[in-house]
Amino acid sequence: MADVARVAGVSAQTVSRVLSGHPNVQERTRAKVMAAVDQLGYRRNNAARVLSSGRSRAIGVVNLQTNFYSRAAVTSGIENAAQAAGYAVSMATTASLDSFAIDRALSRLADQGVDGVILAVPLIHSSERIEQFTRSTPTITIDGSRTESAEVVAIDQALAARLATEYLLDLGHETVWHVAGPQEWLDATSRREGWRATLEAAGRSVPPPLEGDWSPASGYRNGLILGRIPDVTAVFVASDEMAFGVIKALHELGRRVPDDISVVGVDNIELAEYCSPPLTTVAQPFAHMGALAVAHLLRHIADPDAAPRPTVVEPRLIARASTAPRAGTGPAPAPPTRRPDAMAAPSRE
Repeated sequence: MADVARVAGVSAQTVSRVLSGHPNVQERTRAKVMAAVDQLGYRRNNAARVLSSGRSRAIGVVNLQTNFYSRAAVTSGIENAAQAAGYAVSMATTASLDSFAIDRALSRLADQGVDGVILAVPLIHSSERIEQFTRSTPTITIDGSRTESAEVVAIDQALAARLATEYLLDLGHETVWHVAGPQEWLDATSRREGWRATLEAAGRSVPPPLEGDWSPASGYRNGLILGRIPDVTAVFVASDEMAFGVIKALHELGRRVPDDISVVGVDNIELAEYCSPPLTTVAQPFAHMGALAVAHLLRHIADPDAAPRPTVVEPRLIARASTAPRAGTGPAPAPPTRRPDAMAAPSRE
């Protein structure tokens, strides 16, 4: 800290205030201190055991502050796999997806002396400080995040959209409407692009997508719109929780699911099977993804110079009672089948 203060031309107390996020620091001073931190590669480390052993036997996780089921399932997978390997897990949550907030979360984990980090947020725009962190600290990204140095473990979200859209087209529907997730999430944009590309490849019209925020309430609002459009017979919803809201709205408007409108979600959360009707969905192996991220991170910690092994996991469609052939088109097709090892597909870019 004294070295940072000397390079920045300020007191050690000022350095401490900047690094603690104290609001009463001029922006010019804050910028000078952070430039000195970057120049010296300084990171506070309060774990004495790290100083003696070089390893904390702890991994950090940057997660989004949310009550979505998927976040809890991924976290559970990470914690179980880390515990089995003899590692503790330190969580740093962020309420925002901007790069400054994520950098603050990474800094908190670095201060704790973690051996590596799983970046479990949909990072769209990185920053130099985040890139610097991933270059110096073993880092695995999930949720579609991308940085120059971190190793990627991801689910093929474009394939998830294609499975859902093709299944609905195979049921005889002329086109498929889409309730998308928020545009700032990479998973949502990938699903939207996969849906659009599938319709275009099939020579079908592409309806305007409706945008939600992952919540059942946003699904309900969009369901009230869809239920009033007579031509809508099939909807691909970017999450199960939004699909629940869509189905509720359709029921209230007297549109029967699946007789009038077929609905497909994404995630296969536990409640999907108990929805009325049970929800057809594209399963996301959340716990498996958490465990896979831990395995990749521990390999990277053990051998920081090892070549990256980016891995893409294939989702699978689970057909239930929320989908049916469009009236007059015959029996329902079998859901698309994947090879037996699809949930642990070979690594690919």
